[in-house]
Amino acid sequence: MSEKEFIFNEDEALRPDNMIRLYARGAFPMYNHLINLIEWYLPEVRAVITLDDYNVPRSLRKEIGNSGFEFKYDTDFLSVVNACADRKTTWINQKLINAYLRLKKRGHVHTVETWLNGKLVGGLYGISFRGAFFGESMFSFVPQASKAAMVKLIERLREKDFLLIDVQYITDHLRMFGAKELSWAEYINLLNQAYERNCEF
Repeated sequence: MSEKEFIFNEDEALRPDNMIRLYARGAFPMYNHLINLIEWYLPEVRAVITLDDYNVPRSLRKEIGNSGFEFKYDTDFLSVVNACADRKTTWINQKLINAYLRLKKRGHVHTVETWLNGKLVGGLYGISFRGAFFGESMFSFVPQASKAAMVKLIERLREKDFLLIDVQYITDHLRMFGAKELSWAEYINLLNQAYERNCEF
């Protein structure tokens, strides 16, 4: 399987029904500024956090408990996605944000937001489909704010009986939560198990 695969043209792929079909197959979009095009990727090795085998370091829980953070869900998607996109080189362009807004109306796009003293200081967003959550991006304006959002995401998804978080690529940040790499066959098998669950975020 190739690293990237074009199944629809760009506009067709960004229609809500087609976006969900692509995510359900394990594909995810990224804007390529070099060619001014949103491409869909299917890496042969995928990183996931399984919600029956995750980790939250005790020291992180203690820091969050002493942080004064407040957590909200799905209250300010645009601020979250714009903060995620606010980088020198970003894979999130306005066309993709508009597509997410259409998908949000279908109930598939969700945020976990970290607030401090009434200000949004960190968070993440992703796409839910049945028992799978496809994490897309996170940001942090103060220390530990994005990690705290990840902890709250894990807690929320476990409460709602989700099976996995697809985090796409492994990083040290994600490895601390128990993220592991799977072969494509292992990944698809896990996705199929997730799709047997009818979960609501």
